[in-house]
Amino acid sequence: MISIIIPVLNEADTISRLLTHLIENSSSKNISEIIVVDGGSTDGTLGILRPVRLQKPDRSEVNSNQSKGLDCARPDIKLLSSDKGRAKQMNLGAKHATGSILYFLHADSFPPKDFDQFIVNEVQKGNQAGCFRMQFDSNHWWLRLASWLTQFSWRASRGGDQSQFITKTLFNDIGGYNENYIIYEDNILINELYARNEFTVINKKLTTSARLYRKHGVWKLQYHFWTIYVKKWFGASADELLAYYKKYVC
Repeated sequence: MISIIIPVLNEADTISRLLTHLIENSSSKNISEIIVVDGGSTDGTLGILRPVRLQKPDRSEVNSNQSKGLDCARPDIKLLSSDKGRAKQMNLGAKHATGSILYFLHADSFPPKDFDQFIVNEVQKGNQAGCFRMQFDSNHWWLRLASWLTQFSWRASRGGDQSQFITKTLFNDIGGYNENYIIYEDNILINELYARNEFTVINKKLTTSARLYRKHGVWKLQYHFWTIYVKKWFGASADELLAYYKKYVC
């Protein structure tokens, strides 16, 4: 069984659509629960989530959820509150997960149809961790090229937007996400998985938002992401990476 863990912070524009997408594109036989971990949203995210997290909604709640486009024949949706920081949020979600497979997903990333079965198939083959290939919701030629490159197993092509599945046993053995990293936490875990030769890429497309590229401009944001990657390569600390991110990206 899979526990889907979604860290959120001010995701009112996407979270309802994502939950509907997950329910409509998976089988309840594979999903233990969907755990949404909020890091202090102030935009109405909690107002969307609270009505849909009950295990057995009454008739009025069913009608309310249907009006939001949410299918009530769904796995349990749990809402947790956490300190801000994706690493902290995802670790808290993992702590409360009942599934033997953890699937970490960003709130603006939409996995392919039957994603749950693809993940189960990989674990049954002995692959304890991995991700999907990715495509941006943009036709910009560079983002299309970057998306195309994610089908390959190269370490440089990895990122948290591609989502991350990992067995709970392996996740606990690694020690979870490093909470010292406010940014780059996904890559720290991925580095550890590559070091253990425990990573596979499922050749099915997950679609993720290019909203940050649209906000800052493709080349400007890509330059800053490359700079962060190189800084980490040369030994920059978690605080140094965060300071750079806050100065140029936030």
